[in-house]
Amino acid sequence: MPLGQRVGDKSDSRYCGVETDFIDEMPHVLTHNLSGGFDFVVAPLVDPSYRPSFPTNSASEGFVLPVAASDLVVSPAQWSSHVVGKISSWIDLDSEDEKLRMDSETALKQEISWASHLSVQACLLPPPKKGCCSNYARSVNQILQGITNMQLWLRLPLVKSGSIENESFDESYDSLSGILYDSWETWNSFRLLCEHHIQLCVALDIQSSLPSINSLLRWFGEPVRAAIIHTDAFLTNARGYPCLSKRHQKLITAFFDFGFQIVISGSLIHSIQQGRLEVFPANDNDTLGEGAPLTHELKPYLEYVAYLYQRMDPLPEQERFELNYRDFLQAPLQPLMDNLEAQTYETFEKDTVKYNQYQRAVCKALLDRVSDEQASSSNTVLMVVGAGRGPLVRASLQAAEEVGRKIKVYAVEKNPNAVVTLHSLIKLEGWESIVIVISCDMRCWDAPEKADILVSELLGSFGDNELSPECLDGAQRFLKPDGISIPSSYTSYLQPITTTKLYNDVKANKDLAHMETPYVVKLHKVARLAQAQPVFTFHHPEFSPNRSNQRYVKLEFEIPPDTGSTLVHGFAGYFDAVLYGDIYLSIEPSKPTPTMFSWFPIFFPLRTPVYVPSGSHLEVQFWRCCAPAKVWYEWCVTSPITLPVHNVNGRSYWVGL
Repeated sequence: MPLGQRVGDKSDSRYCGVETDFIDEMPHVLTHNLSGGFDFVVAPLVDPSYRPSFPTNSASEGFVLPVAASDLVVSPAQWSSHVVGKISSWIDLDSEDEKLRMDSETALKQEISWASHLSVQACLLPPPKKGCCSNYARSVNQILQGITNMQLWLRLPLVKSGSIENESFDESYDSLSGILYDSWETWNSFRLLCEHHIQLCVALDIQSSLPSINSLLRWFGEPVRAAIIHTDAFLTNARGYPCLSKRHQKLITAFFDFGFQIVISGSLIHSIQQGRLEVFPANDNDTLGEGAPLTHELKPYLEYVAYLYQRMDPLPEQERFELNYRDFLQAPLQPLMDNLEAQTYETFEKDTVKYNQYQRAVCKALLDRVSDEQASSSNTVLMVVGAGRGPLVRASLQAAEEVGRKIKVYAVEKNPNAVVTLHSLIKLEGWESIVIVISCDMRCWDAPEKADILVSELLGSFGDNELSPECLDGAQRFLKPDGISIPSSYTSYLQPITTTKLYNDVKANKDLAHMETPYVVKLHKVARLAQAQPVFTFHHPEFSPNRSNQRYVKLEFEIPPDTGSTLVHGFAGYFDAVLYGDIYLSIEPSKPTPTMFSWFPIFFPLRTPVYVPSGSHLEVQFWRCCAPAKVWYEWCVTSPITLPVHNVNGRSYWVGL
């Protein structure tokens, strides 16, 4: 049964599994563990004592693979829903012993073939036995080419740092002691050898000692499916019951947020009175209350994991709204070339936070523009360029009413369909005497008078990527020399990220164009590797006769030294905007405007992921290019390796003027 109910959470993290030993009575294994509260088992499918080269295992007519159960004893639905196959741990495809290596390759293929026959959804692969895993990865890659509906989870200990003592490794990793200092390095080598195959995933063994926070964060951009917690990683509280350290608790909670499943491994090592299981309270002190019947020896560990899950806050309403957009690639808008649909307008108009900020900015601008003594006699001309269906018109009128200033509003909109809605809104609200609708492109309109305040909402996820600079350059000619532009400036930001999910989604298109196209995306399963840095800044109004909207910048990112090596799949782009004075909007991660949802980040992919060794820096160069009919970005990495310039001459992606 699920760990609990959390409002808005429909991810697999609600389900907890248990690792079991080989038993040739799989129905009993399932019944015992499912009735004990677990949702699935990670179980060997073949007797671990089996070796293909044993004389009794010759390919004779009478040979039968020694499996745990057939598909007649356990139904395909049960295999599919409640079993993760565990591949034999003795397998070593990179052994120097040729007999063992050949046996391993044969057994691996046999066990995967049997699991595929059973419709098992995933198989847990044993960890590489040595630093080199080339032959192992080669064999797994061969297998991946022939399966369609099954994932392979590579088991790895969550270890990074040569300072971790050997005894912190589980016994099953004795052969790795002193060799595998950073399990991420092993994973990276393995997945590169397997060409980033979408069905190759990770299962992390959680040790009693954890690496640094920055090192752990790398894994959130990787395809981790499960975290295996051995019972000896649990501490003991004052009552003798299992609990986890504060660091482990935070890690498991983060795993839940990212949809990782928890698997309990090992045996009961805490002295708990048989027949009773005490219930965990919803507080942080790990003290226990009254008991309930004990039905499974590992139930105390399961209940503790459930306790960690149940004490999490419900998903906020905004997060629930954005669930379907997580890691979903969307093409950026082309607002000058295309007219937005009513549904798009309606979605943006629901962002009350954004329009409240605009209203505050207009309030402040009006107070600075018109003194109290002039309030009754002065009539401020305010132009909303790109008025859409009228939310900025409403915000401006509400601001004027709030501060007691008179305004005359021109609402300029090029979309004839939105203009129809604007006229209806003005008639409905009785604004005919103070709002004039102009159905025209702002760059072509000849204004009958100059504006005191120019209000626009032309920003994209990267600030200038929806051509706000070009539009406002064309519109500022009808702004008074001392006029105010809202926004007054905006800055784009870049941040290197690991995101296997997005990289695989882009790569699946199998063409150059998609690898050179930026995408708007609600980032979720990503690892942010360094602080975001500013890229391009635009100020408005900009009356300089030599102004240019072309830009170039070189950025150098320092990845924290305790992170270890990383793989960069691309760059996340953000922006912040100063509307007026100290009123701003931002989606930059270090200073986001709370609960604003109008903009998701933008993702600039790399055609070839860049491996950044520990201690190295990452250098990227970025261009904003302009031509008479289009604007586009070009980008490339120049350190630690040099990659080709992406999107040369806007060959794959551009925004039309």
